Amino acid sequence: MKRALIIVGVIAALLVGGWFAIGGRTGLLLIAASMRKPDVAPNREVAWMPGPDARAAGDARPNIIVILADDLGFNDITFYGGGVAGGRVPTPNIDAIARNGVNFTRGYAGNATCAPSRAALVTGRYSTRFGFEFTPTSPEFAKVVGHFELGFQPTIYHEDREPLVPPMAEMGVPASEETIGEMLSRAGYHTIHLGKWHLGETPGANTPADMGFAESLGFYAGASLFLEEDDPDVVNSKQEFDPIDLVLWAALPWAVKYNGGDWFEPRGYMTDYLTEEAIAAAKANRNRPFFMYLAYNTVHTPLQALKSDYDALSFISDHTLRVYAAMVKNLDDNVGRLIAALKAEGLYDNTLIIFTSDNGGANYIGLEGLNDPWRGWKATFFEGGIRVPFFMQWPGRIPEGATYENAISHFDVFATSAAAAGVSLPADRIIDGVDLLPFITGERAGLPHETLFWRSGPYKVVMHGDWKLQVTETPRKDWLYNLAADPGEKNNLASAMPEKVAELRAMLEAHDAQQVDPIWPALVEGPFALDRPLGKPPVPGEEYIYWSN
Repeated sequence: MKRALIIVGVIAALLVGGWFAIGGRTGLLLIAASMRKPDVAPNREVAWMPGPDARAAGDARPNIIVILADDLGFNDITFYGGGVAGGRVPTPNIDAIARNGVNFTRGYAGNATCAPSRAALVTGRYSTRFGFEFTPTSPEFAKVVGHFELGFQPTIYHEDREPLVPPMAEMGVPASEETIGEMLSRAGYHTIHLGKWHLGETPGANTPADMGFAESLGFYAGASLFLEEDDPDVVNSKQEFDPIDLVLWAALPWAVKYNGGDWFEPRGYMTDYLTEEAIAAAKANRNRPFFMYLAYNTVHTPLQALKSDYDALSFISDHTLRVYAAMVKNLDDNVGRLIAALKAEGLYDNTLIIFTSDNGGANYIGLEGLNDPWRGWKATFFEGGIRVPFFMQWPGRIPEGATYENAISHFDVFATSAAAAGVSLPADRIIDGVDLLPFITGERAGLPHETLFWRSGPYKVVMHGDWKLQVTETPRKDWLYNLAADPGEKNNLASAMPEKVAELRAMLEAHDAQQVDPIWPALVEGPFALDRPLGKPPVPGEEYIYWSN
């Protein structure tokens, strides 16, 4: 009965939104997506595996916690002097990680979208080294998005590639890769994953259990509801101009699974629930070193805020902004709850905490300024898509209030965690990440990375020192910037400096020669305006890129 009501609701939304004007095929595909929701059991308690009654004598290895936000914009937190809603929603707990440790002013995501960025973080390698180039999406999802016209440039759908696309469950990190979970597990760490995975769903290959995590509580796909849509404690904001949002509302469950078991309902709002369970897992393992990968799905769409957080921000008049700001507030509150629990359990002083976001803020929310002062959005390699909040603290080991200004990347989390745990890096493969600790403390001179690369299909980027070159095929264009002089990427020097373009293109080609072909092809190329969020009117002559997925 519930599923039938969902389908009726989707049909009504399609009729109201004019979706059948695009074509009955798209409407039917969206209805089909709604029917893919799993059966979900009521909430049940999670019994975290208990550690020993006492810490082993002489074992001083630190706990390591990686907190990964989802689509958090550079300007969503107040540490940099801005913040969501003009800085009226403070984020003191996230800011405190930087103040109590180090702020990486040029912290870069491994990619500009969720899954490839996460793949780089957990393997310590460019995800293009092992073919994880695009975000796993179901063919149904790709068809909906690929046939949706955004009104300023056409969306390109590659129907001829459909036979080459495997089921979404098979899209994942290859089993041959070694993850941070596997590396630390072999070294005697108890490894825990909570929240979003998005790196594969095939048992025996790339679920969290297969990738070295002794315990996992969360969801494998790229998003989840935070509460049921009609829950009296939730306030929703729907972006009807965004095809992704429409699909998510139709298809997503409010559910988690523990260690690959059956789906069951969380206990309340998802971000609160994941934090409560993270605290419970830390308490259970207080007497042995643990690695925790806490991958929140906030502030990714669908936008859902707790009514209590929404009500606390009554000074924000715009509904969407208020919901989004309430989600940021809730994330910060939960980071504070986790850190308070670590202190209460006597774990804080011996815990390395890393906080970052998987990529920049998304244009499809429809809000301005999420990534200020940087240009661009998630799904672009402009600074707004890849320069992210990146903080690290470890009392007594990382100086309080430190600032590190050279470029670092998500894949450095792998090598830094290995060094903190006293683990040797894998010797049978190239590890692109480096241990950041000696650079922070000044024990090691030089740059962690003189050059960094990004790639998504025909859209490729190299950043060498202060120079950054972006090349695209759709449209055929080069963008060249000197970030020291032009950090906002406003003055394209490509036409004026062809020799520099040629030099950096040669670096791109050499790097590409070391990468492999994507495991699965991109079905969709979608246009993204660089200076305008989705839902706002197109601007004549505006610049854009096409993102492949």
